[in-house]
Amino acid sequence: MSEELAAPGGTTSTVTLRVARTGDATALAKLAALTFPLACPPDMPADDQRAFIAAHLTAEHFGAHLRAPGHLVLVAEDAGALVGYTLTLIGEPLDEELAAVLTDPARTAYLSKCYLHPDAQGSGIAGALLTATLDAAREAGADGVVLGVNGRNARAQAFYRRAGFAVAGERTFTVGRRVERDLVLFRPL
Repeated sequence: MSEELAAPGGTTSTVTLRVARTGDATALAKLAALTFPLACPPDMPADDQRAFIAAHLTAEHFGAHLRAPGHLVLVAEDAGALVGYTLTLIGEPLDEELAAVLTDPARTAYLSKCYLHPDAQGSGIAGALLTATLDAAREAGADGVVLGVNGRNARAQAFYRRAGFAVAGERTFTVGRRVERDLVLFRPL
């Protein structure tokens, strides 16, 4: 799957959206380490962000996701470099806080991660990547997609609202020593 998307400067770039390969694990970890802090509240200590990255966003963790059945990792690649990714868990039980706000959690995919390199923001890549992710979840048999977004991340909330997600509830999310309040968003497929 390939898309012609306008780059932030108005130029045209060919961005490839594809399923991640096991060889992408290191590049995914580097992209995750760059992009995860962008989704955090500005007052979140850098030590807590680094602790979360070390615990959940390493090349080894991405390698495990890439090998696990039902873990779908899609990437956006521009000129050979990864500029965005999504991680969706399909067919796995949801954690209790996510499941509690859903009518049919068994048929719901969990969009665990959706991140874009800061240089690619505003290019249309995020929307194309999310659309491909929703299509893949539907093809895998999901009736809906749920995600958590920091309650103070207005930009991400607006992005998901434009994509048809609505607030379904709240949950806690631990980053290092900090416990954050996330909004739980849901979108039927």
